[in-house]
Amino acid sequence: MTQTDEPIAESGADGPVRRRRSRPSSSRGGKRAAPTGRRISFWVGCGLIAAGLAVLAWVAWQFWGTNWQSGRRHTQVEHALQSGWNDGQDVVRTEFGNASAILHVPRFGKDFSVPVLEGSSPEVLAAGVGHMADTAQPGADGNYVLAGHRVTHGEPFAKFPSLRAGDKVIVETRAVTYTYVLDNGGEDLIIPFTQTWVLDAKPVNPKGGVQPRADAGTKLITLLTCSEIFHTDNRSVVFGHLVGQTPNNR
Repeated sequence: MTQTDEPIAESGADGPVRRRRSRPSSSRGGKRAAPTGRRISFWVGCGLIAAGLAVLAWVAWQFWGTNWQSGRRHTQVEHALQSGWNDGQDVVRTEFGNASAILHVPRFGKDFSVPVLEGSSPEVLAAGVGHMADTAQPGADGNYVLAGHRVTHGEPFAKFPSLRAGDKVIVETRAVTYTYVLDNGGEDLIIPFTQTWVLDAKPVNPKGGVQPRADAGTKLITLLTCSEIFHTDNRSVVFGHLVGQTPNNR
């Protein structure tokens, strides 16, 4: 039988009347099978939760993990630089690239120091700031161009928007420490990443806007970084010029 009938007593005009009530049938073995749709929904939900946790883990790594990792790399490269400089090396080879200088920006804090490595590869920018290829050496005629992350990977340029005209930027090398003064602030010039005129030896803004001062001389510095936190199509740029240099006793 698929149903079990059970008598029920009711009262009628002529006395008690008995009828039978139907019970739902049970599945084989006495247990009802879970509907297929419910099982699918359960596993889809589990998959969505797992995907959400994976995204959160990735975001956490980008914002905290990469900064922790890069902080250790900064320290490692600086130690390698100091050791190499003491041995008379101008450029020191590290596992992340060739390091050549240490950047100090007082506006970012009195203890701010980040190693400068040659190039702009992801490995370089995760270990310090990058000296863009084919641009001048520090203290030399031309444009010494440095690029760095504003967010993640140590975020050395996190405070870039706080830069002001007149701020000092100090570049320490083995033999000489160079002091530059900025000509514009960190929010004064934003350009698409496809514009390369800021890398020129004497940058000239094609739109006639912000550019190095006319009396800045020939020994320039340019710092650039992403202008938005979550978008990388634009760059914030500051220009500066050399105002002093001090020999280092090593």
